[in-house]
Amino acid sequence: MSIEAQPGAAPPSVPVTASLVGRFVWHCRHNPKRELWFAWWTMVAFYNVFAAVFFVMTRTQPPPSPARDAVGVAAWFNGTRNGVLVGFAIMFALTGMTAPCNALIAYSMTRMSVSRAFAYSYLVLYSLSAVPGMLLLCIVLTVGAMRPDRDPALLAGLYDTAFLTFVATMGVFLIGSLVWMLAILLDRNRVFPKWFAYLNLCNALTEVVVAPACLFHRGVFAWNGLIAWWINMVVFGIYTGAFIHLLRTLIRREDFGSGPLPDLVAQEKSATTNPVRTS
Repeated sequence: MSIEAQPGAAPPSVPVTASLVGRFVWHCRHNPKRELWFAWWTMVAFYNVFAAVFFVMTRTQPPPSPARDAVGVAAWFNGTRNGVLVGFAIMFALTGMTAPCNALIAYSMTRMSVSRAFAYSYLVLYSLSAVPGMLLLCIVLTVGAMRPDRDPALLAGLYDTAFLTFVATMGVFLIGSLVWMLAILLDRNRVFPKWFAYLNLCNALTEVVVAPACLFHRGVFAWNGLIAWWINMVVFGIYTGAFIHLLRTLIRREDFGSGPLPDLVAQEKSATTNPVRTS
């Protein structure tokens, strides 16, 4: 039989003699945190696929120059056509992987000593985030790549639309980062360290400085410039790595209670000294 998760209870122990497949099946059947781990591994897989598609297959990141003329844009579409069509077909198929990612972050807020309004607000915001953060660029560039014989002026319009929506329409991420930051600062359950709240603020500020990309073809504020892309991407990369690590730590600390989360070392020591097994 399986054991239901109880606040403060030590987790059931995986059979030490089980094979790799047996351990996986055991976790799927008995681990009280299986849904959380599913969401976390989905998040890891999604960000790896995202990086491979955008940075390697389609070569849309780092973004090409907004200063290209219509002929240069047409040449870019011809040079990246196959990568765009195949890479973005993968993204269209896997877009739904963002849902468990957003749900896990919202769950982390429900574990805090703050109103559920924070979690629901974040979930609504980030349910929309895939549109400006990924899908519009994928759709528009796929439209251009499917008909490379189009008038170069039309391709230039698609090119501008795609990269401006990707870089300059970051209001969803701005507000979402501020919601998460405020929830962490108000929380008394020690779900996340306070320094991560300020990292959310840093991420929010980078979403503000990309807005001028609508006005510049060259320089630091262009969509491929030092401020609008390079600094933004470095901060986002650090931010993403941090919250993936912290969410993993949260799952390991989770005791399904309503008070402060236990320290990881103390929780693992308790699980070692007071094992609970299933049969």
